[in-house]
Amino acid sequence: MKLIETELEGVFIIENFYSSDERGSFTKTYHNEFFEENGLCTDFKESYFSISKKNVIRGMHFQLPPHEHEKLVYVAKGEVIDVILDMRKNSYTFGKAISIVLNDSNHKSVYIPIGLAHGFRSMVDNTIMIYNVSTVYNNEADYGVSFDSIDFNWDVPIPIISNRDRTLTTFKEFKQSNPF
Repeated sequence: MKLIETELEGVFIIENFYSSDERGSFTKTYHNEFFEENGLCTDFKESYFSISKKNVIRGMHFQLPPHEHEKLVYVAKGEVIDVILDMRKNSYTFGKAISIVLNDSNHKSVYIPIGLAHGFRSMVDNTIMIYNVSTVYNNEADYGVSFDSIDFNWDVPIPIISNRDRTLTTFKEFKQSNPF
């Protein structure tokens, strides 16, 4: 495994161990000692996945304190443009969004620390995104900002958005009461 820094402090791309042969392939997405040695969370509380159609946008989601969490995300099948927004008001990259291509052929994961919002655009039908999080989901702390209120070009004319995501506050509105 290899850790690659990004423009956002604490956000890392992880090049996972990958092997393939006549049987198929094998990818290691987590190794406790590697995570410990690099100061990353090793205590994930929940794991789940989503299956998305092409041009689905999910995000920008996060949990409010005290239920905020670190995330480890990767694509088991398909491809996404993964987007991370720095919500930490004291960060020198506050309000900056970065994107990373995750797919089933580049074998990369993204590690996202507390204080960042996460979302993605599915590039193909039936994309499977896996999420590991360091806290148990709390409905009262479930929050997000509207995907189209951040400085990022999603490059999709007619995105497929959930009803919930259509009602999210804008990033500008969220900044006024930001708990991070």
